[in-house]
This record gives sequence, structure tokens and C-alpha cells, in this order.
Amino acid sequence: MTKLLTALAFPAAIVAVAYPAMAAAPRFDTPAPVAFMEDLSSGAVLFARDADRRMPPASMAKMMTVYTAFQMIKAGDLKLDTEFEVRPETWQRWHGPAAGSTMFLSVGERVSVANLLYGIVTLSGNDACVVLAEGISGTEPAFVERMNDNARKLGLTNSHFGTSNGWPDGGVTYVTARDLAKLAAATIQQHPKLYKQFYSRRDFTWGKTLGGGQAITQANRDPLLGRVAGADGLKTGHTEEAGYGFTGSAEQNGRRLVMVLAGLTSFNQRASESVRFMEWGVRAWQARPVVKAGSTVGKAEVQMGGASSVDLVAPKDLSVTVPSGDRPPLSGKIVYQGPLKAPIAKGAHVADLVVSSPGLPDQTVPLVAGADVGEAGFFGRAWSGLTGLFG
Repeated sequence: MTKLLTALAFPAAIVAVAYPAMAAAPRFDTPAPVAFMEDLSSGAVLFARDADRRMPPASMAKMMTVYTAFQMIKAGDLKLDTEFEVRPETWQRWHGPAAGSTMFLSVGERVSVANLLYGIVTLSGNDACVVLAEGISGTEPAFVERMNDNARKLGLTNSHFGTSNGWPDGGVTYVTARDLAKLAAATIQQHPKLYKQFYSRRDFTWGKTLGGGQAITQANRDPLLGRVAGADGLKTGHTEEAGYGFTGSAEQNGRRLVMVLAGLTSFNQRASESVRFMEWGVRAWQARPVVKAGSTVGKAEVQMGGASSVDLVAPKDLSVTVPSGDRPPLSGKIVYQGPLKAPIAKGAHVADLVVSSPGLPDQTVPLVAGADVGEAGFFGRAWSGLTGLFG
């Protein structure tokens, strides 16, 4: 059962009646047929255009390949210094102009997981994806099963992967902008160290030119790097079928934004629209504090516990996103699946604070348990059962 506490009041300074009764969301227009932006710091969706349309991701699918590798590294099932050999069959399929973006791997070459990840993220190497997939799972289809399993666990309900690199496959592989943003958020939040290590590199050197044997250095295609302060990822994509797309992220002044654009018509249009979109998200919106870290916001009922309730506490300074220069009135409600069942660990995410303001989308921020709650003893459980039986 979902419990709602709707009488939550914010400090008077936040809801002073002198402020406008309704905030107008800042306007933005783009030629991109698909566009999405979310402020991860507050959960606010700042812009959505056809965000749930299924579409081919092109190389943005490689974000799931990288996420899958990150998951295995975190679990201890994969090491960055492990080396995989480039099979002749893989090299034959994924080299030359017809194979798209390449890391310029060589037949029989042994390449570490770390360098393959740089080759995927920075160079968008189709060859690097397949070598990594085969090295981990034996075959690319077996690795793709891992990708789809992770997609299900992340709740990417409108996404499916048929290859490790997003190569056109007759519609087997599809995503939505909303799902790509969710995947980006999971990568950033669940793997911050690996994200920082691999996603913001400006260029990478691998392979040698034919004849001269000179080292090949390729630049990262991320259009935000070096152009928008705080930009640090994620992945571009392009095929004739998909057009030009980009999933990007930047963090400024404590706000982390994730954006997706898809279906653009040229490399230059993708670059200019990506910068313009992210700068709009940064400048047209601002964070507005609502609860300080450690503050108790409310209580949640506890079942079968040593206490009948637990304080709901802000795990960090919580803010919502509002239009720059506006201070609209805010109201909030606490939402949780309750009553909560003991045992409960202090700091566990057990509820959410949903903040509303007229004219703006609802925003959801987490609340955690303020204390440990152990299981009740025999008599406590018996009493709880009786009270539950008789309502």
C-alpha cells in the first residue's frame, strides 16, 4: 500500500505568498524530433519531446556495453588489466571503411579491458565492442543477453539490444530517449569512479597507420567536452537510419543534468544543438533548496519492528529545480510503500518526497531511515499481528 502524507509544509521563506502563484516553464525549441532533459539532482524532467518513441540508438547503444562491463568490474567478475585477443574473424568483420568507427585493432593483438573501454567510449570503436563482448562472454550474442538482462533490471521497458555496438540490425535494437537518460543516470550514479575515468577523455591513441606506422590519435566526438563547463560524457551515435544523436551530461553548481537528442541531420547540427540544449538547461533553470541534510521531514509506519515508526530524514541537502529568477510556492507529500517492514537499516532509502508547484512537473527526491529498526520480539510480533487482524 502506498502511504501519502499530504500536509507537509516547507519553511515560510520558501512559500511566501508574495511570489507568483504559478511558474512558467522556460521555453525551448529545437529541430531535433526527439529530445529529453532531466535534472538528476531533483528528478525534474525539464524537457520532453517524443521521449518514449522507439528508435535505433546507433552508437549510443554502446553505453549499455560499457555499463555492463562496469557492473562486472564492480562485482569483481572483470578486471581492467585483463587482456582479450582480437580474433581474425572479428578483425575481418570490423575493419575498413565499411565497418564504421574503429579503434584500429590488429589481428592477434591482446588488448586490456581498460584500453577496450577507452576505445569504445572515446573512439566509438565498433571493433572494440565486439572484442570486449567476445572476451567476456565467448560470443557477442551471449554478451548481448547480459546487456538485455541489465536493461530489464534498470527498468528500460522500451529498449532492447541486438548487438554490442548499435550496428543496424533491422530493428532488433531499439531504445527511447527516456531510457537512454535512465541508462546514463545509472552509469553516473552507480559507477562514479569508472565514469570519471572513462567518459571525459578528450582523445585516445591506438593503432598505427599503414606504411608509415605512425600512431593514430582520434578525438572524442562528444560535442560538449571543452564547450560546456562541467560536461563529462556520454556518447554520440550516427547511422543513416538513426540520424545524428547524442546522450550527454554536465554538472554545474551541484546540479547534474542528463540530455538526449536524436534524429538530427548533420554532425554540425548535433554539435550546435547539444551545446545550446545543455546551456539552456543550465541557465534557464536553477536549484531551490527545500530541506537541509539530516533534517527530519516526517515519519513512516513500521510493521513487525522494535518501534512502530521511523523518522524520514534528508540524506543530503535536497533541492528542487525551478525557472531561474522565479520562486513559486511549493507543496510536498511523502510517499512510501507501507507500512515498512522491519528490519530497517539507518540510511536506507525507504521513502520519497514529491514536491509540486503549479505549472511545473512534480519532482521526487529521496528520504532515508533516520535510525535502525530491528525486528520485534515474539510478543511484539504477536501484538502486531492482532492489531493488523482487527484493523
